[in-house]
Amino acid sequence: MEKFNESEKPFRAGASGPKYFVNGPFWDGGVILLEPGGCIAEHGHRAVEETFYFLEGGPLMTVDKASFRAGPGDVVRVFAGETHSIRNDSNKPARIMFIKAPYSPQDKYVP
Repeated sequence: MEKFNESEKPFRAGASGPKYFVNGPFWDGGVILLEPGGCIAEHGHRAVEETFYFLEGGPLMTVDKASFRAGPGDVVRVFAGETHSIRNDSNKPARIMFIKAPYSPQDKYVP
């Protein structure tokens, strides 16, 4: 068993961006905090699929060049090979949970 509080895990970019809760051996995931103007740049995964669960805010998500507004309660499953990005173009923070599987840290690519 592993137990921790979210406050014990750091964001990758200081006060926002991705915050990982789990890093392998089977999957990885955590939360993303995007302040207004923040973004997760376009990228893809060759063999990994990534699922996003939108908790707060209304950022603009793009999957394979198709953009849409995501809001609380929305779930978006991005399949391996699909590029994706998230841009918070609103004036409120966006909070998103993410899960990637299978665990493969070197799987990411930038088109």
